[in-house]
Amino acid sequence: MSEPPDTPEPADTPERPDTATAEDFSQLGLRPELVAALAQLGYEEPTPIQREAIPLLLAGRDLMGQAATGTGKTAAFALPILQRLPDTHRGTAPRVLVLVPTRELAMQVSEAVHRYGRGMAARVLPIYGGQPIFRQLRALGSGVDVVVGTPGRVLDHLNRGSLTLDQLQTVVLDEADEMLDMGFAEDLEAIMAATPVQRQTLLFSATIPARVEKLARRYLRDPVSVQIGRGPATASGAPLVRQTAYVVSRAHKPATLGRILDVESPTAAIVFCRTRDEVDRLTETLNGRGYRAEALHGGMNQDQRDRVMGRLRSGTAELLVATDVAARGLDIDQLTHVINYDVPTDPESYVHRIGRVGRAGRSGVAITLAEPREHRMLKAIERATKQRMHLATVPTVADLRARRLESTRAAIHENLLAGDLDGFRVVVESLAAEFDVLEVALAAVQLAHETLGGPAEEEADIPQAAEPTGAGGRTFTEPTARLFVGAGRSAGIRPQDLVGAIAGESRLTGRDIGSIEISDKFSLVEIPDSAVDEVIQALRGTTIKGRKAVIRRDRTPAKRARARS
Repeated sequence: MSEPPDTPEPADTPERPDTATAEDFSQLGLRPELVAALAQLGYEEPTPIQREAIPLLLAGRDLMGQAATGTGKTAAFALPILQRLPDTHRGTAPRVLVLVPTRELAMQVSEAVHRYGRGMAARVLPIYGGQPIFRQLRALGSGVDVVVGTPGRVLDHLNRGSLTLDQLQTVVLDEADEMLDMGFAEDLEAIMAATPVQRQTLLFSATIPARVEKLARRYLRDPVSVQIGRGPATASGAPLVRQTAYVVSRAHKPATLGRILDVESPTAAIVFCRTRDEVDRLTETLNGRGYRAEALHGGMNQDQRDRVMGRLRSGTAELLVATDVAARGLDIDQLTHVINYDVPTDPESYVHRIGRVGRAGRSGVAITLAEPREHRMLKAIERATKQRMHLATVPTVADLRARRLESTRAAIHENLLAGDLDGFRVVVESLAAEFDVLEVALAAVQLAHETLGGPAEEEADIPQAAEPTGAGGRTFTEPTARLFVGAGRSAGIRPQDLVGAIAGESRLTGRDIGSIEISDKFSLVEIPDSAVDEVIQALRGTTIKGRKAVIRRDRTPAKRARARS
């Protein structure tokens, strides 16, 4: 039970079916139960990646798919794997394993597969950290068809013997680039080694850097490649997602965000922050300034998250302030703007974020607030994505005043078109007997303007931050602390095991984790001080290398601070 041998670079093959004429799901060869489920969910026609991938997967091909978030890739792999499930005598061992980087994505993919396969009585189980493991053990013992899990928890079940993969037909590596970023490479190797050689393997990723290509060469057999553009384009070829960046000092970020929101007037927007503390602070600030904002992060339980999403979808809230992990996998039809309150730490994260707008032919806006020291990060994102970001100046008081006046004019214009104004005629006629009609109209517009947005005269312009001209920018530091982990070399603990456990169970990424010291009986891991309690709570009840370990704050914390640039 080893992985297939290395194969050549994935490439399109002459045998690729012609699916350009597939205008609805029934033409893709899907069984009636699946087509009926899609119709009930309101899906009318397949997306480009679904048209390309589904016939290939139904034919049993291995596939490497590149598609941004929101292009329909979950259905692209979920429908074929459900189609291939036997009608009867499925047994207890799973036929499909879907590996995903985070628990949020595990829940989202599992729910989608369950909805699609309801008419087939498909048994779908998500397994991830932070959920009582006895529930997962009981469900696995009863029998499942599709397991959707994070690498750490899947490996944990393999080591316990509660999960067997010898009956697998298909393995799906979803968000492969994200899994590698989170340090799961060795976990993936151990999991893939436990799968049958004669399996179908699917890899989906928003970006295809060299490390993802290497992963595909190792585990996919003669794969076909499907590549969907990073976003839809207009007829002229211009991308539908307008990308803009503002360089502003950190002290002026909240005011800049408010100014941008006033000028842009989004129907619904996601504002991405790096930490949950920043999410909570910014949400409170925005609500204090009159915006309808909701927070979403890993410190909230599922019921809280569901309520937040319900308020956003119903229009009760207009802004969602979230961390990357909490927002992964969200699908919000009315979303018009994505705002990076902090510059993403890597280009792949940027692609994931902006992929949430500009879906299904709709236009969208991606805005990034960058501090002067982060200007080079913007350039790195441009090089990696091969897309330019328009560098704009922060809207001035004059810009804001003009935008508010335009909003007032639009509201009055809409009211005039609606008619039904006779009830106010007597007021205008009585005032017109004393004042000029134009002056009466001006006074009415002033009242409407103050009611709708208010004057901007009391506000001050936000200073434009100077962009760095040299290589030597400021260095910022963040207080750190050390975690004590009661397992070390004698338990087979490696640095990547600790990184994978922390990144898989908390909102931290591998880049947030500092020095790691492993002795014979214990290990010390340096992480941001603000995240210590969260990480301890997240790792409580989970296992590392198949065994439980004491996790606590080190009693002799490091006094050094890790430089962040």
